[in-house]
Amino acid sequence: MEYFWETTGSIVKGVGFKHFSTTHFIWLAIFVAACVICSFFYRKCGEKGRKRFRFTVAGLILLDEAGKWAMLLATGLWTKNYFPLQLCTINIFIIAFHTVKPSKLIDNFLYTICVPAAFFALFFPTWTKLPMANFMHIHSFTIHILLALYPIMLTAGGDIKPRSKYIPKCLLMLICMAIPVYIFNEFMGTNYMFLAKADKGNPLYWFEQNWGNHLLGFPVLAAAVFLVMYGPLELILKLKKKKEIPAAEEAKTEETEKQVV
Repeated sequence: MEYFWETTGSIVKGVGFKHFSTTHFIWLAIFVAACVICSFFYRKCGEKGRKRFRFTVAGLILLDEAGKWAMLLATGLWTKNYFPLQLCTINIFIIAFHTVKPSKLIDNFLYTICVPAAFFALFFPTWTKLPMANFMHIHSFTIHILLALYPIMLTAGGDIKPRSKYIPKCLLMLICMAIPVYIFNEFMGTNYMFLAKADKGNPLYWFEQNWGNHLLGFPVLAAAVFLVMYGPLELILKLKKKKEIPAAEEAKTEETEKQVV
């Protein structure tokens, strides 16, 4: 517990964990288990139960984030790097808004942007300097698990119905967020949304090393993610439509025959 209250900016070297180590796999297993279990029970719930489920997860997200701020302020470890300008931090407030005023656009933003962002954070964490017995280590994993869990749970329950036609609007929303954050980074010397640089362990780092600019990785990774997330869904929708058309034509023919008789 010696390093429990330290952050990535204050902790000594050599006490953290590595990507895809035992510690990392334990958290990934917790993530998968949470998604499977919560999605299963969410699907079983009626409307009132689902509403309680949504508010509970959103409430846990807000409490988790509030706990981080309380710890940083109490220990005097808060810095300019902890403004709520990371994409996942912004998604906290989008989820909170979604619980009281959902819409198809926000539904799709949560699926299209929030889920991949949380996934990348969980699979390529930037807090590897921190040991498992550390507040920020625990917070960083739990907050991203909850951020991914909320839209995954709603998608599994059929409350979020992803449609590829919303991708352009979702990207426009993301760009509108990124522009002021980019300007803030330039003035403050910060790296919110990884717009200033990509460190080792970040998938964008490969593009920095091989293509000269990590920002070029954003459209490439986005295209790959959208293909994985929407390709199977669009294929299923097309197959359903093909089955529905003959069925509708058959029903229409039967109705016509009845009228003739």
